[in-house]
Parts: sequence; C-alpha cells; structure tokens
Amino acid sequence: MQLGVSSYSFSRLVRTGLMTELDVIRTVAELGFDVIEFSNLHLPEGQTAENFAPVVRDKCREAKLPISNYTVGADFINGSGGNSTEEVERIKDEVRIANLLGAPGMRHDATRGFKKGHPMSSFNDAMTILVPAIRSVTEFAADLGVRTMVENHGFFCQDSERLEKLVNSVNHENFGLLIDIGNFLCVDESPDIAVGRLIPYAFHIHAKDFHTKPGTAPDPGEGWFRTRGGNYLKGAIVGHGDVPISSCLNVISSYGYNQVLSIEFEGLENPSDGVRIGLANLKKYLG
Repeated sequence: MQLGVSSYSFSRLVRTGLMTELDVIRTVAELGFDVIEFSNLHLPEGQTAENFAPVVRDKCREAKLPISNYTVGADFINGSGGNSTEEVERIKDEVRIANLLGAPGMRHDATRGFKKGHPMSSFNDAMTILVPAIRSVTEFAADLGVRTMVENHGFFCQDSERLEKLVNSVNHENFGLLIDIGNFLCVDESPDIAVGRLIPYAFHIHAKDFHTKPGTAPDPGEGWFRTRGGNYLKGAIVGHGDVPISSCLNVISSYGYNQVLSIEFEGLENPSDGVRIGLANLKKYLG
C-alpha cells in the first residue's frame, strides 16, 4: 500500500500565502510520503490550469513524488447554473487537467442535493440525473487513461448505501469510489461498517480523523461543525480523534486493498505537524 497525502491538508497555508503549491510538493517529499494527491490547483497570478499543471507534474517528478489523484468539486444537479450537460463538459475539462498532471485518477463530487422547494427531492430522483452525467464523464476519462470516482462527501451523497447504489447504477469499469474513512461520521454512520460495505469499489482511500461530541452537548464553538444528525465534529490528527482508524485499516487490509491511502488533514493544528504525526501513526497501525 502506498501512503500519500492530499494537498488539501495544506490549503490553509496556501490560501494565506504562507506556502505555494510548489512548497507543498517539497514539504510532502521531505516528510517521506510515497505519493501526493492534489485538491484542485492553487494557481499563481496570471497562470491557467492548463499552463500550471505541467509545471506541477515536472516538479513532482523531480521530487520523485508521483501524483496519485486529482480532486475537484462538481454538482451535476446545481452546478453550471443547474445545467447538467454544461456541468459534464466542465468536469471533462478537469479530466484534461488530470491527464496533464499525469494523475491516473480523478475524484469529482456528485451533488449536494436538490435545493429547497425543488419538485424533486429524493436520492432516487437524483439518480436519474447523476447516473448518465457520471457515466458520460467516466467514458470520456477512460479514453485519456484517467479513472474517475466520487467520494462520500457533501451530506446528500455520503451514506455508504447511497454510494453503493450509485456506483452499481453507473456500472462502468472506469468508475469507482474514493472512500474517506472519517467522512462517514458527517452523516452519523459507523466508519468501519461503511468501509466494509464499500471497499470492493475503492479506487482510492482517505485516512481522516475527527473529534466528536454529541449534539446534546453545549455548542463547543469555533472549529466544530454539525453532522447531518446534529452532532459535533472537529478535524483531528490521524490517531488523535474518535474515528476507529485501526478497525477501518483491518477491513481494508483484510480485503487486500493495495493502492493508495492518503491522509487528508482538517485539524486546527499546524498542517505540517498534523500530517507528520498522522503519517507516523498510520505506519504504526499498518505495521
């Protein structure tokens, strides 16, 4: 199994100008990761994604740090002004960026669901839009050698049963799932049970941890957010929170998954420290 990290883990530093995308590459290589995953590209002023992607690709090659995945946002119900066809074409452009990066995979979102007052509301309703849109993207991506996937992310399309239904309905060998171990807590689902259900469809896995508090507790304030069921979550260093990391890793290893396991850190600690400690813990648990 290759151990990686998502550039999203450093996004707070990049957004505030304390790091650049190229600084992230150097830091990740120095920390000893096998691969790196990019969550969008933070473009230097005056650069386009088409021009900057080859620069990022070449810097990763110099650092002997393969790019394992490229992650972008998408919403085939609400994106591009609610025009699903236009959103499909926009995401195909992102597939082209993944190809320029040399990334073998790309994760895109599915949807955050219907807006309040929409005549459609259920996940079954959404499937009539999502399935053809996602299949169109993955068929296009297959021709470029890029596997596509959705993640348990965004509340509406986050439960393991919904994701299993989606991936089987798309029914394409080039389409699978990015399983984020921690994100199941966002919809109040047991991570190890959910991982056990979805591991056969995994193209990529995120190791993420959260601190938790019940919704009946006093509001803990800044840094915490509510789950779909009203409980509280706060990002944590892998191994410091309440996600059953070891149990999930046992499920993953028992299944024989041997692709990439990427840390995605969302805690309040310094990202470099959070990622470094998380990597040490992952190695210990896997060992």
